[in-house]
Amino acid sequence: MSTITLTGLRADNPLAFLAALGTLRVLTLAHPDDPPRMGWTTHAGAWRPVLQSSDSALADRAALIDRLHQVLASKCHTKPFSFADNTCTTPDIFRSFVCAAVADCTQSDRRNADYAAAFGCECLTDSQGRVADTALRTMSGAGHQHFLKFMTQLCESTEATQLDETLFGPWRWQDPQPSMRWDPLDDRRYALRWRNPTRDKITTVRGANRLAVEALPLFTTAPVGGRLETIAFSDKEWTWPVWSCSIPLPVIASTLSLPELQQRPLPWTALRARGIHGAFCSTRLTVGQYRNFSPARAVE
Repeated sequence: MSTITLTGLRADNPLAFLAALGTLRVLTLAHPDDPPRMGWTTHAGAWRPVLQSSDSALADRAALIDRLHQVLASKCHTKPFSFADNTCTTPDIFRSFVCAAVADCTQSDRRNADYAAAFGCECLTDSQGRVADTALRTMSGAGHQHFLKFMTQLCESTEATQLDETLFGPWRWQDPQPSMRWDPLDDRRYALRWRNPTRDKITTVRGANRLAVEALPLFTTAPVGGRLETIAFSDKEWTWPVWSCSIPLPVIASTLSLPELQQRPLPWTALRARGIHGAFCSTRLTVGQYRNFSPARAVE
């Protein structure tokens, strides 16, 4: 098995963690008969993802980036994001998307259905009659920032060089919008800045946002007790694990949903028996009409 460490990603950044999962998911869907695996190792003072595959080409930096870019450039990748500008749309619109996704679903291609399950549920609505949606949704149209529309823009505009910066670093935060607001640096409140941020040009790491979008189907939503819950969330607290063993995507999906990860303090004896040696938590913040995520903190 060949391995490559994705040195640009670190587990204590919510956006980077999503980008790591998105990378593995893209490669898994592209190689269903021989899917790669992923684990985490300490490198340069942080947990970094290690990609493992029997395909030696995926252990070569240039070949890996070329493979990812080819798959992500496919026009069909925008289909799950084209039914509305935001996930918090009307139940009728969302239901039509879900029904179409189910009708299009096949054993070899369930991309639209997986996104539908992650986006929300038309059976539950908020006080404005909008679909109850994912806890990872960070915007809903204010300031011309649209959750699904931004995903489409990322699909259409991300270059191979931006993927390379994301996976191997260093991150430079020089790309223009769109940003999905999963990076703690997207929290641009005046109190956190040395000058008024409204005059600053918003910049981001586009490749990280693009790959992070591919991780959303791992965070399924479901009605629980009259409200919509999202995998890995407890109210506004998002907890994710770091595992040392190299495991495939389906096992990672199960690991994200472990109920033990929502306990405080964490039951480390049980978690270490599963190969989990670290965990991080981020709080979803609502600032005006936007949502952001706090810098991650290690969970004891």
